Formats: sequence, C-alpha cells, structure tokens
Amino acid sequence: MKALVWHAVGDIRLDEVAEPRIVAPTDAVIRLTASAICGTDLHFVRGTFSDMRPGTILGHEGVGIIEALGSDVRNFSIGDRVVVCSTVSCGCCTPCRQGNTAQCDNANPNGPAGGTCFFGGPAATGPVNGLQAEKARIPYAANTLVKIPDNVTDDQAIMVSDIFPTAWFGAEAAEVKRGDVVTVFGCGPVGQFTIASAFLLGAARVIAIDGHEDRLEMARRQGAFTVNFEREDPLATLARLTGGTGADCAIDAVGVDSQHAHHGPARQEAQDKRDKFRQEVAQVAPTTHEQNGNWMPGDAPTQALEWAIETLKKAGRLSIIGVYPPQAETFPIGKAMNKNLTLKMGNCNHHTLIPHLLKLVSTGAIDPARVLTQREPLSDVLAAYRAFDKRQPGWIKTELTPAR
Repeated sequence: MKALVWHAVGDIRLDEVAEPRIVAPTDAVIRLTASAICGTDLHFVRGTFSDMRPGTILGHEGVGIIEALGSDVRNFSIGDRVVVCSTVSCGCCTPCRQGNTAQCDNANPNGPAGGTCFFGGPAATGPVNGLQAEKARIPYAANTLVKIPDNVTDDQAIMVSDIFPTAWFGAEAAEVKRGDVVTVFGCGPVGQFTIASAFLLGAARVIAIDGHEDRLEMARRQGAFTVNFEREDPLATLARLTGGTGADCAIDAVGVDSQHAHHGPARQEAQDKRDKFRQEVAQVAPTTHEQNGNWMPGDAPTQALEWAIETLKKAGRLSIIGVYPPQAETFPIGKAMNKNLTLKMGNCNHHTLIPHLLKLVSTGAIDPARVLTQREPLSDVLAAYRAFDKRQPGWIKTELTPAR
C-alpha cells in the first residue's frame, strides 16, 4: 500500500509499504477514507521536534472503515465507519478513567512514564505508524476509535479527529466562560476551531492574532476581532481592544514554530530580540534541512507566548495547546508569575472530547468542514505538504483522500 514515510529531517517520501495486520487482541485495522495534514506533522519535517525514527508513517488524523478486529475489541463491527482519536488510549487505566486519556498508562510502548502516545510521532511517543496511508493498524481500538453518526460526513469527521478537540481542550483549559474576552494566538486550523470553541463556551469577544490575511479573514467570518502583527503593534492594539485591562484568557495555538513580525511597528521589537530568538531556534531545532523555502523552523519560538502573557489581565488565564518539544526550555516565567497568571497546557484528551463534539456536529450546532480548504489525493501528498508548509494563501486545512 502507499503511505507517507519520514526518512529524515526534510526528507519525506510516498513509499510502498506492507499492509498492517492485527498484532494484539486489542487492535483493529481500518481502511482510511480520509486523513489530513496537521501543523504538528510539519514539526517533524522542519526539525522542530526531534528524535523521529526513520521509516515511521506520518499522520495522526483519520477517518475510515473497519476491516479487521482483534478478539478483545467488542464494541465495534467489521464495516463500521469510525474516526480515529489522534492520541491512543486503553480506556482502563487510572488516567483514562479520570478523563486524562492523553496520559494513558498502557498505550505508549515506552511505558507509563513515556507519556502521550500518538500516531506518526517521534520515538518517545511509541512510535506508532500514522494515518497518511491507505490502511492503518489502530492499537487499543475499543477506545481509540469512535463511531461516526450517519449524518456526519467524512469532511466533517476528519476535523474531529484532532484539531477540533484540541481547540476545545484549549478553550476548556483557559476556563472560557460567558462574558469573557479571549485572545487566540495563531489562526491556522487549530486556531480557527479555538475561536469557534470559545464562542460556543460563551465568550463575549474573541480577538485573533496572526500574520496571514487569509487566516484572519476566516477568523473574521466567525465573528472574531482580528489583529495582523505584520501591520500593527499587537500589544498596543490588544490594549485598546480590551479597554486597557487585558484579556481574561489567552490561548496559544501556535507553538514552537511561532514567527516574529517582519514588517510594521512590531518589527523593531523582533530586531531587539534577534539574538535571543536565534538561541531559541538553535535549541529546539538543532538539525534542519531547508529546501527552496520549505521546512524552515519558526524564527521566534517564544513570540506567541510572550505576547500572550503581555496582553493578559492581572490574574488572567493562559492555555497552551501549540506544540512545544521537550528541548524547549525558554519560558517568560517571571512575567507570568508577577501577573498572578494561571497556566494550563498539554496534549488533548481526544477520546474524552470527541463523542461530545460529534454530537454537536450531528445536531448542526457547528459545521467543522467550513475550515477545510483543500482536498488532495494521497498521491499528491508531497506537493500538498510543500504548499501547506509555506502557508500559501488559502491553504489552511488539507484533507487527503486515498485512492479508491
């Protein structure tokens, strides 16, 4: 079968690989009807998340049809249409029973201390082969798969595999409540769903910050106030839009590949911090392999965090759902501490949230397919990666469709 395989930083290939099979009684094998490209996948190609194992199939978002079941998967049938939770969880251990399915004690082959196990990730996460393929083996399938309601399309369901639940997780971590002013840093796919989640949870005003006008336009269509940090000083603008008080809560939906301003009034701040940002990039991306403008790490890993902390009100709440690797050791802790901020962060507990979000989609409360901008065949995955990596206008979320 065809699958997208990681070989090295800057080197991914559409390879012919062996079809998956049942290995354990808790496994399932599915035929993918849709997968997707996520910003997290780009970290592995850019080198901002290291220790990938060559030969790992990439991708952690998937929708498919069950083709085979292990003997201990008792809640599904062959032929069921399912969405794959991006993080693997057993459903039996103490963290899973408490709803912390991203910290399952049993899913990670490296043991309980290994932490989150997800598809298509680095060695520390398993690794478990991913979902940008024609078929996939699903460990702990009884808890890692969720049946899709009949009236939910593949286009909608693929958004619920990772980016919508991650965004909802971030909004819940920020404790968004009715009347809040919420800032969302980053208007990529997760940022778009973070805006939607904040409104669904009762936010009175959502302010979205990004440097790409097509992403900001999508945010405006949702009703968000928008700030383009390439055209204006985000600190001054956010102070004005919050009445000088600051936001009640801020959500970092950017992560380690954050960019500083290259134009406008905020450019001077970036120049003043040039050496600091260079040291941060060297720390999080010791190996890079840039190719014709592709696979370039973000040039200011802590920029979104710094702006978020600066623009929060005293005793505000900061939620971090953008991906940061273990090598990231720089954080403006002093500013956060001296404002009495509450910080929550982590990997999404997908299985805990996905059933609820599928119900919201099924009832028509939200149509997640509105964030989907491209549908590309798996055979064109390399070109799709390059376009998404360069943030080409209009490339916000890409679905991959395997050959039928």
